[in-house]
Amino acid sequence: MADGDPTPGLWNWAFGNRIDADRVRGALAGTLERSVVALDDSDTDGAVLCDVYQVGGDFPTLADVYLAPSGFAEAVVASAVSVRLGAAVLLPDDSLNPSRYVLAEPDGSLLAVHVDEIETDDGPERRHLRPCTGTDPACALDGT
Repeated sequence: MADGDPTPGLWNWAFGNRIDADRVRGALAGTLERSVVALDDSDTDGAVLCDVYQVGGDFPTLADVYLAPSGFAEAVVASAVSVRLGAAVLLPDDSLNPSRYVLAEPDGSLLAVHVDEIETDDGPERRHLRPCTGTDPACALDGT
């Protein structure tokens, strides 16, 4: 799952509902207990940066979190944000399988899943969520 060595960097999440950018940033700020601002904010000193935009598909709100703080496991943070927003959060897992993700559900649970992804002019659209059971053809790609 996406909670290996927590290091500062970039998190890319997709939400299962259309969610306003301010709500996403607020939920992330509450979880991390630090300032979270938009990329174009003039006061970014020490803040986590978060770009939120809309696409199509089953996970239409995308969030790119820049300068994610060390000491926080991504999957744990995504789970807490999911609970705060009442919306599922999809994040990449640690495998090399491009269709496999971690799904943080609003009840706090984390599940390995697969989704189909297509790249569009607006960004990646993800559809057809299904559990990672080992029998999915996508699992055969990396033997998981």
